[in-house]
Amino acid sequence: MGVYLSTPKTDKTSDDGENEKLRYGVSSMQGWRTSMEDAHAALLDLDNSTSFFGVYDGHGGQAVSKFCAKYLHQQVLKQEAYAAGDIGTAAQKSFLRMDEMMCGQRGWRELAILGNKMDQFSGMIEGLIWSPKGNDLKGLNDNWSTEEGPHSNYEGPACGSTACVAIIHNNQLVVANAGDSRCVISRKGQAYNLSKDHKPDLEVERERIYKAGGYIHYGRVNGSLNLARAIGDMELKKDKTLPPEKQILTANPDINTVELCDDDDFLVLACDGIWDCMSSQQLVDFVHEQLKTESKLSVVCEKVFDRCLAPTSGGEGCDNMTMILVQFKKPQSQSGPSTSTSHSHPPSDSSNDQEVPGSD
Repeated sequence: MGVYLSTPKTDKTSDDGENEKLRYGVSSMQGWRTSMEDAHAALLDLDNSTSFFGVYDGHGGQAVSKFCAKYLHQQVLKQEAYAAGDIGTAAQKSFLRMDEMMCGQRGWRELAILGNKMDQFSGMIEGLIWSPKGNDLKGLNDNWSTEEGPHSNYEGPACGSTACVAIIHNNQLVVANAGDSRCVISRKGQAYNLSKDHKPDLEVERERIYKAGGYIHYGRVNGSLNLARAIGDMELKKDKTLPPEKQILTANPDINTVELCDDDDFLVLACDGIWDCMSSQQLVDFVHEQLKTESKLSVVCEKVFDRCLAPTSGGEGCDNMTMILVQFKKPQSQSGPSTSTSHSHPPSDSSNDQEVPGSD
């Protein structure tokens, strides 16, 4: 049976929400995989002017994706750049901060809990022989390295996760991405990619991998991962002479900033389990068609899963599936479409899908 079940788990976990500007629906489904390693975050009101949506596709376990879903948006708020209005820099620093936080005693403990690795008995034993020092377990203290214990030298998780987040601040949309999950916007029915799928065969990824002493074998980094950027996977980030953004694998995200306009219909964030089966334009067309008769956005996401699910195990349509659909409730601005990009590379241009007009 390998990594697949004999029959797929098609139960879906879904949610919906709205505020005065946005409606969203989110759903996730395990499918043919033996475990569910996706996680997500959907916060309409990160603060009084900002919404945050993120999809995290785990590999090798669920701990890192769950860690990101729990902490990444919190870190965005804590960055000095966020207070200064530089949301792109705040997002970038928060991605890199995830790797830092997952090392050491507190990182080990959080990952053990989130990954269901600490059973009740071992947890009791740990509690009896060890108590944290110099740390606030309620999370108010952000200095994770101060927590002491038997795993203080823990170098971080062997599993990892993609991260693709969309931060909507007033009329500004900031997309940060590391990995092969994808963010797409529908503008007058046309699909525009707001993120690039970070595959090892991309020139900029391949160059970094080789310079850091890594290699690519059958499209996989060091013969292991079929993506070139991810949070976690610390065994591929061990060169102490290199900064985080130049490691064999990096959590450093591409950042794309877009000014929303009246032509924008909706936004989609989804893991590669969706994009393996549908192009960005195909998904946008499918969503538009469903919205003619279905008003509940999570149900639209569920119908996407049913459309993508393979009839038998193996190949496309067998991955975990997670999708967030964000609909703009009213006009965002009176200006025409304009975009700007920062921090690294422009949006991806996979298959026949397009970049937002004006992207560098």
